[in-house]
Amino acid sequence: MKLENYLKVAVLGVFLVAPLLAYPMMMAQVLCMALLACSVNLLFGYAGLLSFGHAAFFGIAAYGCGYTMKEWGWTPEFGIALGTLAGLGLGAVFGSLAIRRQGIYFSMITLALAQLLYFVLAQAPFTNKDDGYQGVPRGRLFGLVDLSSDLNVYYFVLILVVLVWLFVERIVESPFGEVLKAVRENEDRATSLGYDVRVYKVLAFTLSAGIAGLAGALHTLLFSIASLSDASWHLSGDAVIMTILGGAGTLVGPVFGAGILTLVQYMLQGEYVSLSSVVLGLIFMVCVLLFRRGIVGQLLDSLSDKK
Repeated sequence: MKLENYLKVAVLGVFLVAPLLAYPMMMAQVLCMALLACSVNLLFGYAGLLSFGHAAFFGIAAYGCGYTMKEWGWTPEFGIALGTLAGLGLGAVFGSLAIRRQGIYFSMITLALAQLLYFVLAQAPFTNKDDGYQGVPRGRLFGLVDLSSDLNVYYFVLILVVLVWLFVERIVESPFGEVLKAVRENEDRATSLGYDVRVYKVLAFTLSAGIAGLAGALHTLLFSIASLSDASWHLSGDAVIMTILGGAGTLVGPVFGAGILTLVQYMLQGEYVSLSSVVLGLIFMVCVLLFRRGIVGQLLDSLSDKK
């Protein structure tokens, strides 16, 4: 059994019992952020494409889910599905435009496109501008499960996150994932082998955006609100930090990164909220200096060397 598989089992065990030991909604927030970081990791860790605009897909899905569930009275499964599809569709459009450039230019294009969406959401009348959608009802899942219960909605989110986790693992271990790794290591060589690199990049970007969209829709379901902060560039930055902190290119790494970031933000709420950025900055600096592959990546490397 691979070392990373032991970590997967341990992480899953922690999340299964977490609501009994900690505030369920805080742990649900960790799950949503882990899903967002997982989407960035799929693109950056395996395809080598660093996006600074994933908040756009998170935000459009959050607003889509909030609008349909509050204004149209849709059930949660349909609201989540529409939000995810919105992120998927927007990702296909943004990805087709962004992959025309490489490196830092690619990253800047994703940031610019995300900011464009942010200003649309801030000005469009159907988004309620600064107010967003508040008091979004959780409803009943398939008409059976009452999601107004924090425990019910937590375990529902956990099931979806685990399924996406398995889906991403299947992607990165498939021939498609091997091509993405080849593109990350040497794009010119992948092209010379006959692969249409542009198609693979757009597909990876679209899948990544869909996962970020699912995270945004679940966030709206959990906290009954969709606001401009869900599409802010700060959230895109947090997603990148979580990925690098935990370990880009590892399946478990983003979960660790999301846990650290979310717990620090929760502990420094209220009068200490201004210190959260300083503390996170120090943690990130230490990680970059001492753990070049992130916490999980460095741990796996260390354990492998000892064997």
